[in-house]
Amino acid sequence: MGYNVSRLTGKIAGGLAAALMAAALGATPGQADDAKLTYFTWSGYELPDFNKSFLAAHPNGVEASTFGDDDDAFTKVKAGFSPDVAHPCYDKIARWRQADLIQPIDTKRLKNWDKIFPVLRALPDLDAGDGKVWMVPWDWGNTSILYRNDIVKDPVPSWSLLWDKAYAGRIATIDAVHDTPVVAALLAGIDIFKKLTPDQIDKIAEVLREQRPLLKAYTTDMTSVEQSLASGELVAAMTWNASATTLKKQGVPVTFMHPKEGMLTWACGMVLLKNAKNVDLAYDFFNSRLEPESGKFLIESYGYGSASSAAFALVPKQDLETLQLPADPQEMLKTTIFTGPMPDNDAIAKMFEKVKAGG
Repeated sequence: MGYNVSRLTGKIAGGLAAALMAAALGATPGQADDAKLTYFTWSGYELPDFNKSFLAAHPNGVEASTFGDDDDAFTKVKAGFSPDVAHPCYDKIARWRQADLIQPIDTKRLKNWDKIFPVLRALPDLDAGDGKVWMVPWDWGNTSILYRNDIVKDPVPSWSLLWDKAYAGRIATIDAVHDTPVVAALLAGIDIFKKLTPDQIDKIAEVLREQRPLLKAYTTDMTSVEQSLASGELVAAMTWNASATTLKKQGVPVTFMHPKEGMLTWACGMVLLKNAKNVDLAYDFFNSRLEPESGKFLIESYGYGSASSAAFALVPKQDLETLQLPADPQEMLKTTIFTGPMPDNDAIAKMFEKVKAGG
């Protein structure tokens, strides 16, 4: 796990033995120390604050690259990009597994596995048998409408605000299959998490077509969305918790809506790629990210829920109330819609791309 054998002894003979061993293996002395974990994640999740103990043990030990949507992440990995660890969301795990991109993770090597909320540990599609899982749950949160409450005053608490012609050109939505089409299906009265008929997909498409001319943008660039909401260029947008937290800290008058149809609740986590070159480093990374302090930073900085109950124990109750986070995701799931796997993901993705293109 990245040990430099020359540190095990101060003797010249020890250093010589290390050099000879490295040469025999076709490596150079200290190569293990130079190994870097490659991490593929959402923008903002690569921050060193999330894995301090890992970096203390492995300085400069992470090489991160980011994606804006985990459908794009899946496509890139399937095409040959090969990180050690990736950070997709739960609703895509079956897809990654069926494409033979990931390998099981041994929970016996995870120091704080038992601190992960039971509802997240027990998610369908995670169990890989023999105490192993396909994903380590790490974060969860909500998707809803963030709106300027000084401009959009007392709206009906409904997702239909993102279809309101009164705000044409001042609305944005998330460019992701597991977000905007899910809401369109919800407004169409269709359960998108079940097998769909072609007619049902057409009905979802029709709702999306109604929205398209009203939008300023389809985007996953939350920084731009936040800036546009702050300036008033946008008055309402589909966002995640972090945008509400960011703008409230800046004093922007915004409200994160509780739609009567239900917020969307998502969960994401870490997977170990099948061709990972640094498996031991990956487990060190998982363990660092599962430390309570890592989850505390996630909660307080982004307003997302940590998968760790120990992390929530470090955050004052009043802070959780400000962030509109319950101390247990099980409570949240009683009133929200959990974004699980979509059997027709590929067909919906194809339809969504067609609608965005004007079809």
